[in-house]
Amino acid sequence: MARKKKSSSTTRLKNSSGRRESRHKSAGSAEQPGTRRKTQTLSSERESRLKTIKPSGKGDENFFELVYEVARQIPKGRVTSYGAIARCLGTKMSARMVGWAMNGAGRVRPRVPAHRVVNRVGMLSGKHHFDDPDQMERLLQKEGVKVSNDQVVDFQKVFWDPVTVFGL
Repeated sequence: MARKKKSSSTTRLKNSSGRRESRHKSAGSAEQPGTRRKTQTLSSERESRLKTIKPSGKGDENFFELVYEVARQIPKGRVTSYGAIARCLGTKMSARMVGWAMNGAGRVRPRVPAHRVVNRVGMLSGKHHFDDPDQMERLLQKEGVKVSNDQVVDFQKVFWDPVTVFGL
């Protein structure tokens, strides 16, 4: 009896004892069992958290609009970081995207207080995106936030963490 030729989806591997082993790949074997369910659960949790930030009832929003909505919640006299907003939105590795959103915040209505968003150590890293490079500092000082050498003084005291405020 002739042996059937193995399909190209079979992989030959050596196990720890040096013996050859065959493993068959199937079309659906790319995911671990239960991975899809975990991903769906995480996605639904993230969506429910985002909905608590904006109670206006709008359904489809892009990332920048969500960033602007969080930034509008920052109280006067307080600052937050790009990374804190990203964590609040469930995308902790997207601090740079929050920065891009803040870069375009001057053209958005209702107004977004982009001057209240600084980098993770309190530096006014976005000041170059204002009409006047000193405008960010002036706006913060007008709200009672002390700034020295482009750095927020007592950053930890005036830091506003949206994750703790929204209980996420």
